[in-house]
Amino acid sequence: LKLYYQPKVNIATGAIIGAEALVRWLHPERGMVPPSEFIPVAEESGLIVHIGTWVMEAACKQARAWLDAGFPPMHIAVNLSARDFSIGLPQRVDQLLKDHGIGPEWLELEITEGMLMNNTETVITMMNEISALGIALSLDDFGTGYSSLSYLKRFPIDTLKIDRSFVINIPDDGNDCAIAGAIISMSKQLKHNVIAEGVETLDQLAFLKSMGCDEIQGYLFSPPVPPEKFE
Repeated sequence: LKLYYQPKVNIATGAIIGAEALVRWLHPERGMVPPSEFIPVAEESGLIVHIGTWVMEAACKQARAWLDAGFPPMHIAVNLSARDFSIGLPQRVDQLLKDHGIGPEWLELEITEGMLMNNTETVITMMNEISALGIALSLDDFGTGYSSLSYLKRFPIDTLKIDRSFVINIPDDGNDCAIAGAIISMSKQLKHNVIAEGVETLDQLAFLKSMGCDEIQGYLFSPPVPPEKFE
């Protein structure tokens, strides 16, 4: 397994202010296997727990290397699966930060709406514990699942992520423009950061900037790249 990093860019300044860590499988015969092929299998088999543990460890190790190299602190976002979100997660994350000697400003945990559906009170407790450590929490794929605005009030979420399905047809599709604009406006009112993923064109960037979106990630700026390329 290898981690690739897709830059997150501040729209106002153009500066790289973070990255999403994305796992890749370098197969000895098949070459680079995309996560769309092996993650569903890993989830079915239960191996996703081991992969999730490895990804978080590898991201923290990379953060330490970048800290030692003199890079400024930035959020490295790690995607959590529903199975990762289990009792003891806050303690495991805290221990990882201590083991690698990095501050919480180096880590961000991305969760999806579906993970908020079950054992709500337990999840809220864990999220509050993670937030208390100073680690940012991001809600991925917002608007595509079992959206409930009550999540935004009850959960300590720092960032809302506009799903690429709403970005891809901007600015030509009026409905997608309206949805993206509404998410951005609501985020501002709730004091959440908002990032759009899947940004591929200058027209998309211009629209998102005009709406007040904070950050973007996508192929317009850079695909996911190995750490040396990210540097």
